Amino acid sequence: MNRIGRALLNYFIKGLLIVLPIAISIFIVVGAVTTVDSWLNINNILGVDPQTGESRNIPGLGLALVISLIVLAGIFVTYFVTEPMYNWFQKALDRLPVLKFIYSSIKDLTEAFVGDEKKFNNPVLVEVEGDMKRIGFLTQSDLSRIGLPGESVVYFPFSYSFAGQVYVVKHERIKPLNMSAADAMKLVVSGGVTQL
Repeated sequence: MNRIGRALLNYFIKGLLIVLPIAISIFIVVGAVTTVDSWLNINNILGVDPQTGESRNIPGLGLALVISLIVLAGIFVTYFVTEPMYNWFQKALDRLPVLKFIYSSIKDLTEAFVGDEKKFNNPVLVEVEGDMKRIGFLTQSDLSRIGLPGESVVYFPFSYSFAGQVYVVKHERIKPLNMSAADAMKLVVSGGVTQL
């Protein structure tokens, strides 16, 4: 390959490193907005454009509506839901075991990322086999109430995914990491290529 070909290939690779993350990010955001809009089908409420005969479309209207509803729900819960009302809701859920299981699982997962008691805020390094170590997040540090004193629960996210696995690990194998939870998550999810 001659010098011009190598230079063009080098420029192509550098351009790809810039364009690809931006394009994929835009694609994901546009896809999410379009999906929410199509689920709500809110644009049909705006009527039909007399010139084209198609329904009026305002991109992002569905997403804006969902965000507004979430904010209004937050305001409502903060200022109007009392302890007796919350207890009544919990008792109603107890009568519906399948719905309670789904609701509590989703609630716990949501609170793990954005609640007042975030669960993924303790990045740790765990010795697994020999000299190998894995980065994870300490989610429960004391398991004595289930008969496992001296052991903890550590969540290990997968690279290039938001799934992961949960392991019970002895305390002496766990070492706290001197980094933020967000940096630890980026490092693991990116497959270790994120700069620290």
